[in-house]
Amino acid sequence: MSPVEAVISDFGGVLTSPLLDSFAALQDSSGISLEALGNAMAAIWKRNDAHPLFELETGRMTEAEFLAALSDELTAQLGRRTELHGFGERYFAHLDPNERMIEYMRELHGRGIRLAICTNNVREWEQLWRAKLPVDEIFDVVVDSAFVGTRKPEPRIYEITLERLGVAPHSSLFVDDVELNCNAARELGIAVVWFRSTEQAIEEIERALAAG
Repeated sequence: MSPVEAVISDFGGVLTSPLLDSFAALQDSSGISLEALGNAMAAIWKRNDAHPLFELETGRMTEAEFLAALSDELTAQLGRRTELHGFGERYFAHLDPNERMIEYMRELHGRGIRLAICTNNVREWEQLWRAKLPVDEIFDVVVDSAFVGTRKPEPRIYEITLERLGVAPHSSLFVDDVELNCNAARELGIAVVWFRSTEQAIEEIERALAAG
C-alpha cells in the first residue's frame, strides 16, 4: 500500500452530527414527515425525469426553485398549503460540529497530511455550512458539488478533488458516512473509511496511515 498523502472527508455526518438527527428535528419543527418529503421529491423526479435534490446539489436548480417545487408538490399531496421558507436555516440550526473529528483533522494537518472536504451541498448554503467549522484553517481544498456541477457518487467529483490536491488515487484516503459514496471512491482506487462513529473512523484512518 502506498503512503497516504491526503485525506478527503465528507462534511455532513462526518464533520457534523448525523444528518438524520437534523432531518428529524426539522420534521418536528415543520410538521412535515421525512416520508412526505421523500414522496414529494419522487413525484417531481418522475414528472421531470430529474431528481430535484440532485439538481439542487449540482447547481442546476436554485434553492428558491427547489423549495417552490417541493412546496407545491407537498401542498398537492397533503391537501394543505405547505411552505418551506427558511428550510436551510432550520436544517443547519440542528446540525452540530463533530468537535472530536474536527480536532483530529487539525492534528492530521499538523502532521503534514493534505486535507480536503468533498461535499454534496447547496450553493446558497455555503455560508451556513462553512460557519460550522474552521474550514480554511484546516483544509487545503474544498470541493462543493454545487460549484463543480457533479456530486458523489459520480466519479468526476472525486477526480476533481484529487486534481486539486495534486495526489494520485492510491495515495489518498476518503471518509464518508454513505456507503455508496465510499464504494464509488474505492472503484477509482482510493482507499476508504466508511464512517459509522467518530472513534471507529479515527481508528481506521490511523491504521491506514500506519500501513502506508
